Amino acid sequence: MKLEVFEGKTKEEAKEKALETLNANEKDIYYTEEEVKGKLFKSTTYRCHAIKISDIASYLKEGLAELISNMGIECQFETNVREEQINIKMYSDKNNILIGKNGQTLMAIQTVLRQQVYNEIGMYPYILLDVENYKEKKISNLERTAKRIAKEVLKTKIDVSLDDMNSYERRIVHNALTKFKNISTTSEGAEPNRHIVIRYVETKED
Repeated sequence: MKLEVFEGKTKEEAKEKALETLNANEKDIYYTEEEVKGKLFKSTTYRCHAIKISDIASYLKEGLAELISNMGIECQFETNVREEQINIKMYSDKNNILIGKNGQTLMAIQTVLRQQVYNEIGMYPYILLDVENYKEKKISNLERTAKRIAKEVLKTKIDVSLDDMNSYERRIVHNALTKFKNISTTSEGAEPNRHIVIRYVETKED
């Protein structure tokens, strides 16, 4: 797996060459752009380093299969790409081992995979690694809990500090409450003891 390089007189031309050669839409690739200064009388050119997300997904699936096999676990995989995010679900009779305490093993595997891709192409992919529906259920529970607490804050106007969470979990809470009027969320503390505070915010009168 490697990035392909395309050159053009403009960024748009370089990117169009990448899309045409890879037979893809912009949402189907990861890419970076580079300006190359010309020497002496040579004009500036642009490079587009690109790779299809589906190729990264295949690479991840192979690496994950090898990693899980080395753990002595038989596993089936389901892979798809949605909105530039690579989603991989694992199905095994040893789900508890793959998940680990509070999802720590699952998160560690995902971190290893992202780093492997970065080592190859210099970009971190968007990955959602799940064991059956473990993360889906966790996301639903986090969103439900955050909304319930936000409603309590609206009634009492008293700030509430949530339990410590990792960055992924905090992002879920932030996103779940973005449309709540008179509610703000901030992350406080230092890793690994970083948490979210849900606050009541007065609406300014026009």
